[in-house]
Amino acid sequence: MLMKTCTPSSVLLVCLGNICRSPTAEEVFRQQAAIAGLSIKVDSAGTGDWHIGHAPDERAQRHAKSHGYKINKLVARQVSTDDFREFDLILAMDAQNLADLQAIKDSLADTEDHLAKLALFSEEDPTYSGDDVPDPYKGDSDDFEEVIERIESSAQAWIESWKAC
Repeated sequence: MLMKTCTPSSVLLVCLGNICRSPTAEEVFRQQAAIAGLSIKVDSAGTGDWHIGHAPDERAQRHAKSHGYKINKLVARQVSTDDFREFDLILAMDAQNLADLQAIKDSLADTEDHLAKLALFSEEDPTYSGDDVPDPYKGDSDDFEEVIERIESSAQAWIESWKAC
């Protein structure tokens, strides 16, 4: 379990392709942090390289917009080793993303002192604690709605945990 720390100055949200879950989480997180009065740099990336330079999935954009989140201007990118130096906290959407991120971090650990903490996105959420945010890419409308519900819940849980510091 991640040790509670006070509010990080930067958070990176990571999924597989950076076109569905993590760009949605980036905007949800950004809005919720602003509402809570927290000044946090928020970004997103994917562990895979298939969608680099692309806008978020049209379905993700549509569902996000229906909930008041504009993600159409975001551009997919792949996680880089610099991200482990530049962000305080990297949150993975699922266990496989977390394992992939841990492997990258482990490859840097011998030469780096201060690297980002890693955690599962749902870790602080009492409703979804430890659950993956399911990838809606091959799913239907209901899957995209479920992702937004889970992301809103888990983002709020992280923010509440930091406000409690």
